[in-house]
Amino acid sequence: MIEFISQPWPWYVAGPLIGLTVPTLLILGNRAFGISSSLRHICAACMPANLDFFTYDWRKEAWNLWFVGGILVGGFVGGVLLTNPHAMTIAPATVQALQTLGIGDFTSGLLPADLFNWSNVLTMKGLIFFVFGGFLVGFGTRWAGGCTSGHAIMGLSNLQWPSLVATISFMVGGFAMTHLGLPWLMKLAGF
Repeated sequence: MIEFISQPWPWYVAGPLIGLTVPTLLILGNRAFGISSSLRHICAACMPANLDFFTYDWRKEAWNLWFVGGILVGGFVGGVLLTNPHAMTIAPATVQALQTLGIGDFTSGLLPADLFNWSNVLTMKGLIFFVFGGFLVGFGTRWAGGCTSGHAIMGLSNLQWPSLVATISFMVGGFAMTHLGLPWLMKLAGF
């Protein structure tokens, strides 16, 4: 049984399970799926300041914190206790495209060790990829009124026009960064 659970699940199983989260949350408690709002709740709970953005009854949304906690526990169980016994496979074309940019060490799994390692955190490379990149993700999430999962999964299932615009923008931005921005950033970071 453990061996069966630790295998990667195909998209046609994992996708519908994620998709069924939306109606389950709506039917059981009229709740909206989303992760980025939990950061607001954590800030409101831990740093009650006189900022209008954090002045609300965050306890009414405490379920969201439990939901995110469950994701963290599930990630730990899936990533540590039920580790996939087989090596991760990455499409050869992807590996080749990244190697042309100077990223080639995939020995640690899906994340290239050339970028994602502790020695890069306090370097210019780390500043560009982690600090500046994290700021852009956080700012974009707030500006878009939600994260990619909230808009693409919850917003589209509720037929919300702003979520369609946001999801299309996420995709266009991702393609543009992959093909136009990433080569430039790699040169800037010294690859």
